[in-house]
Amino acid sequence: MDLIGILFANTLWIKVITRVKVMDTIKDQLSFYASSLQLRGRRNNILASNIANAATPNYKARDISFEDEIKKFDQNGPIKTSHDKHFVHNSGKSIHETSYREPLIPSLDGNTVELAVEQMQFAENSMRYTSTVNFLNGKINKIMSAIKGE
Repeated sequence: MDLIGILFANTLWIKVITRVKVMDTIKDQLSFYASSLQLRGRRNNILASNIANAATPNYKARDISFEDEIKKFDQNGPIKTSHDKHFVHNSGKSIHETSYREPLIPSLDGNTVELAVEQMQFAENSMRYTSTVNFLNGKINKIMSAIKGE
């Protein structure tokens, strides 16, 4: 193979590697938004269940911490230790584990659902879900524009 052939092969190889890196970056960005939507949807279901059981005696209101859960999906989440003597902060919860919400005012029937709190949390989470969908649509539109060369 002559020098021009080698240079041409190297140029093609560099273009392939660059495209693979770009595709990985796009995939990483889209997967983060997908994980976010999954968590927001799961939290909406939990909050809706709390609202539906507002009058059920001894029902315990549940919730998940979006911030804690998204860190489990994100590579920049919990700090990894490199030595046995390093301290590890571990919440002890697995992915998608729910916790019980402490009521501001305990009820006599043992139900911990506070309807106003649940409705506010549901409305806020729904708004954030919609915002995430809008961000995702914007990212996809930008990618499509770049692909089309617009």
